[in-house]
Amino acid sequence: MTSVPTPIPSRTQYVREEIKRRILTGRFTPGQALVETDLAAQFGVSKTPVREALKTLAGTGLVVMSQYKGVTVRMVDADMAREVYDVRLLLEPEALKRAVRRGASLDAARDALTRADEAGDTAERSLANREFHRALYMPCGNPLLSRMLDEVRDQAALVSAVAWAADPSWEREASEHREILRLALDGDADGAARALHSHIASFVRRAFPEVEGDFEAAPEAQKEDGQA
Repeated sequence: MTSVPTPIPSRTQYVREEIKRRILTGRFTPGQALVETDLAAQFGVSKTPVREALKTLAGTGLVVMSQYKGVTVRMVDADMAREVYDVRLLLEPEALKRAVRRGASLDAARDALTRADEAGDTAERSLANREFHRALYMPCGNPLLSRMLDEVRDQAALVSAVAWAADPSWEREASEHREILRLALDGDADGAARALHSHIASFVRRAFPEVEGDFEAAPEAQKEDGQA
């Protein structure tokens, strides 16, 4: 039986993933200029794959292309965090609720949580945490909903990277992740959705206090508290 060779990533794909990794782990910081010639030299490629990679990353919201300033890592502020996390709050708890009600497997989420706990560095832990959240919403049964959440995934990770650099809160978030997964595995769709909503909202409030009041309790939680 002839084995199928593993595809070799293109230069553009390699450069794109490496730049993204450096942004999301804080090696490239918000506002930092990304110069094509410098990056090409670092990665041992021509400027063409670097240019194409930067265009793709601009499309995902990780970098900003300006006629006057060139390409820079996107700045993170309260307005940016509010926009990205507002989308997550609207969509991610609902996606998890649907996944639980469908009885979808959450083994990937459990595995990601284990990898985060065992991570040896910030980059590995950050990647595992991103995979945990994605594993919660991917089996929701609506591919369009999953793609919409994927579109803001990198920007949410950039917000997280900036927040963790200023105030590491891994242990608290790990505890919240375990509770979300416990509720989901118990089949408590509404409870898991409420816990996820609270987790997302509390993180952005801690990281950016100026958005306080923008993220209210989930509708289900309001009903339970007797509020209209």
